[in-house]
Amino acid sequence: MVIFPNCKINLGLRILRKRDDGFHDLETVFYPIMIRDVLEIIENHDRKEDEKWLVDLENVRFNQTGILVDGKPSDNLAIKAYYLLKKDFPQLPAIQMHLHKAIPIGAGLGGGSADGALALRLLNEKFHLGLTTDQIIVYAAELGSDCPFFIINEPCLATGRGDQLKPLTLDLSRFSWLILSPGIHINTSWAFTTISLSMPALPLSEIIRQPVENWKKELINDFEIPVFNQYPEIRKIKEKLYDHGALYAAMTGSGSSVFALFPKNEIPENVFPEKDYKIHRIL
Repeated sequence: MVIFPNCKINLGLRILRKRDDGFHDLETVFYPIMIRDVLEIIENHDRKEDEKWLVDLENVRFNQTGILVDGKPSDNLAIKAYYLLKKDFPQLPAIQMHLHKAIPIGAGLGGGSADGALALRLLNEKFHLGLTTDQIIVYAAELGSDCPFFIINEPCLATGRGDQLKPLTLDLSRFSWLILSPGIHINTSWAFTTISLSMPALPLSEIIRQPVENWKKELINDFEIPVFNQYPEIRKIKEKLYDHGALYAAMTGSGSSVFALFPKNEIPENVFPEKDYKIHRIL
């Protein structure tokens, strides 16, 4: 059984306060983008015995292709999703999992969170666990703060740690998107240590209702200041996007991907060298 985890971008990201539990309260709008990984799960009895496995754990054999993921493969959220459910559903059989990565890593696009969240959904469907959407969201929150969004997978105002979600009516299909990933891995923990807490003059729910052309001054990502100071080449991407006609441009999450909205079918060509960036165009 196969599923296609997609990524997200952040429209605005304000870090409001430090919480007693060590996390931060924030305000952002999650918007789904159809750049997708591929996740396949089959029962272990379907495996080829002579196949080499990237991870061979108790009940889970795992392989990955596509973009290389740094770190221990056993830390992959899709694998953690299996063990999270296995605690409550001991009847879950041993599985083989294959993940093909197309969403850039460490780029603020939430690809790892999407893989974990959609693994929960796939396991629930394939093995008939009977979980409701609300129950899957609870499990997703245990994997990571932004994982519940990928279960809803529609534009949402996110508050709290990013796990309190309110669906929004927001359709940006009349624009074309350009998303650039420069291959710079931003450590989210580091980014939070450099952040200045802020309280927006207007809530994002009001800003987002304004015309896109008005977003430039008010729809702000608080991570841009420290990240741009540390990596000025990312700031230059945003500036260049505006120079070439972007209606709105911003970094997503804690970076390093930068996205821009252009008038429909007016994305500039040959501005950013393909050899230097992972580029996605959504027309």
